[in-house]
Amino acid sequence: MAKQMSIPVNDLKWSNTGPKGPSQRVGYVLKRYPRYSETFVVNEILAHEAAGLEIDIFALRPPSDTHFQDKIAQVRAPVTYLKKPTQGRVTPSLTSDAPTAASYLWAELQEAALALPEFWPKLTAAAGERASTVYQAAWLAQEVQRRGITHLHAHFGTVATSVARLAAHFTGVPYSFTAHAKDIFHTSVEPADLQRKLEQAAAVITVSDYNVEYLRQHYGPAAQKVQRIYNGMDLAALPYQVPAHRLPMILSVGRWVEKKGLPDLIEACALLRQWGCEFQCQLVGTGPLEDALRSQIQFHHLQDWVTLVGPRPQQEVFALMQQAAVFAAPYVIGQDGNRDGLPTVLLEAMALGTPCIATDVTGIPEIVRDGQTGLQVPQHQPEQLAQALQRLLTEASLRVTLATQARQLIETDFDIRVNAARLRSHFQPGPLLKTLQEV
Repeated sequence: MAKQMSIPVNDLKWSNTGPKGPSQRVGYVLKRYPRYSETFVVNEILAHEAAGLEIDIFALRPPSDTHFQDKIAQVRAPVTYLKKPTQGRVTPSLTSDAPTAASYLWAELQEAALALPEFWPKLTAAAGERASTVYQAAWLAQEVQRRGITHLHAHFGTVATSVARLAAHFTGVPYSFTAHAKDIFHTSVEPADLQRKLEQAAAVITVSDYNVEYLRQHYGPAAQKVQRIYNGMDLAALPYQVPAHRLPMILSVGRWVEKKGLPDLIEACALLRQWGCEFQCQLVGTGPLEDALRSQIQFHHLQDWVTLVGPRPQQEVFALMQQAAVFAAPYVIGQDGNRDGLPTVLLEAMALGTPCIATDVTGIPEIVRDGQTGLQVPQHQPEQLAQALQRLLTEASLRVTLATQARQLIETDFDIRVNAARLRSHFQPGPLLKTLQEV
């Protein structure tokens, strides 16, 4: 188990001004912002802002979702979209040719060299990176300097961390990142690239003890600084309701992709129907498996029992959770190695009082403890999943027992105020702030 820091209650506030210098200002670097599925990012930023931390958000891509969390409107941090080299903010010095991606990249590098000391020697750190990554890092580095940002933090150890790493190197500010799941386990992960990020980051956070052990086993000394900090929950926004009297409804929420294991859930529903169990199943989300799931439902003649609901706003999802007798999380390890780390939606269901059934993959057994805070089944075992679903659909007392203990676990380990404070303890002052504080 990863060692955890104890944060005193009086340290949960973040001072706007240091004893001898200006406030710390943190730049959050994200691939896309906002994203419907990344409620943990919004929760984290809101907790930082509530504690007085200055935040700037930098996104490498514009949003692509059609639905977003309601609480995004509460975020005060400005959002800057870092353009690609085909969308330069400077006019290349050209004699005859029309602007190209290469000319925009070159012009941006020259701009950065004028603004950032020792930029050209530092550019050697960009060896092996994509041109778009270098371009966006040069842009971000200038924003870091202009805005007085003292630390960069990225989510996911892929392109967002690549940009943060280079921008931090160009400016001399430290960077950190949170590793989640696909950025650790997917076959597309380049071990040498991830190892470099682990070594160079001032701090590395991940979301489960399972992830910590995996990274240390595969990356050795480079991963020794990795610390587990669970994604926190705004418990005030997740009121617990006793699940004694619930509709016989099964709910599952998430992207319709392989790692969510939804074909196994539909197979389990087919068994429940054969057994004469009364139930309805609603699948909330969207994704590339929609047609395959719809065909599977039709094959089993489950149209009157299983509904593909589509994406829904967060508050509507919460309402559905508190109507359901059981939340199903039949997650699996995909053929490409992709898997969930510790899904926020599972934590939300547990906080709201909906008993959960989940598979025993990755860090999920850390929270869904069989017979204590939920029911646990092996992945790819529809019959065992169906048996567990039947238990919770029919045994009200079991639902109450599991839900009560699950809420207690969430309150103990997943309070966003506490967990965001732990994360802030890893944010380091940049060279300017550090110098001023030492005066």
